Amino acid sequence: MTMKCRTNASTHHFFIAAALGLAVSGCGVSGSAREPGEPAVSAATIADGQRVFRFETFGDEKVWTDTLHLNEVVEKNVDPTTALSVGLKVDADALPAGILQTVDLKSPATTVALLKMNAVVGLQASVDADNHITKLGVTCALCHSTVDNSIMPGIGRRKDGWPNRDLNVGAIIALSPVLSADKKAVYTSWGPGKYDPRYNEDGKSTPLVLPPAYGLAEVKNDTYTADGTMAYWNAYVAVTQMGGQGNFADPRLGIDVKHSPDLVTAKLPALGAYQHSLATPPPPAGSFDSTVADRGRRVFERTCASCHVGGSGTDNNSGRLHAAAETGVDGAYAARTVNKAYRTTPLRGLWQHAPYFHDGSAATLADVVAHYNRVRSLGLTADQQRDLVEYLKSR
Repeated sequence: MTMKCRTNASTHHFFIAAALGLAVSGCGVSGSAREPGEPAVSAATIADGQRVFRFETFGDEKVWTDTLHLNEVVEKNVDPTTALSVGLKVDADALPAGILQTVDLKSPATTVALLKMNAVVGLQASVDADNHITKLGVTCALCHSTVDNSIMPGIGRRKDGWPNRDLNVGAIIALSPVLSADKKAVYTSWGPGKYDPRYNEDGKSTPLVLPPAYGLAEVKNDTYTADGTMAYWNAYVAVTQMGGQGNFADPRLGIDVKHSPDLVTAKLPALGAYQHSLATPPPPAGSFDSTVADRGRRVFERTCASCHVGGSGTDNNSGRLHAAAETGVDGAYAARTVNKAYRTTPLRGLWQHAPYFHDGSAATLADVVAHYNRVRSLGLTADQQRDLVEYLKSR
């Protein structure tokens, strides 16, 4: 039995979350930052959470297969070369040795074979004896994992928590034969590495960049606009965006979705434990000048640390929010949310996930620093700006 009470929503519009434009973690975080003294999470729980993060669809095949019919599209039209071109990734550890030298990367049948081997990151498929895809669903890893490209671009070992900035979620959704031309136009307008987690709720489109899902253990609120805790956003994404067959309600947004049985809620604690275990990747050796970065640290402490505070890197842990005008960024997305303002984004792995700001409007860290120097009247010299950039590269 399924009961849905929603405003401005349709099953046809469910699609995967990709945050973090979304938030800082998008799908896959349950619970708030762990408080001092709380017991450590067991290794078994973290391992279970990894399985959920990588392979659990929460029953969202009802959307991706039964409604959008993307299983048919993939089987007939999507060869591996096309799949890689829209940012899908292949897990090299799931491939038999030497297989890439023997298969046709221009054949959709090869894509079906990869799905059968469970080698496509973030996709789960059931393939019958005649090599027809009978079910297709998505997991958290679709948007919040990538690979190290150790075999070739798009094929390598998994890097969980790294945002897939190559992934063109909108273009993938737009392959569905059931969508109208105007909706397809919206989806294809987003481009690689972006997603709008509210389009299916309010019909507006202000896409966000997919955020990293690592370095979240000390972060209390998991969205750019701090609408709720990590547990809140995880449930929102799993149910309203992925199309998972679970429960989510928020009276502030007029959303109340219930499914029986609930295939989501019981899996979230382990999933959150795994997400919290994902550490921020260190910057590559030689990627920044440590002497210059140390000068930049002093600039940061003087001009930035009042908002990017403590180990969390965000003053939102104490409840603070910032109006769009205060930060000089576009306010259209915030206006669609409960709080109508932005949270200070925690700084982690900045070297890894350009572009910056919620909407990707800053292409480089130098653009970020120049923006705030202008908007916040920081009065930094050109040398101080360069020093600060070098420090940010070390974060």
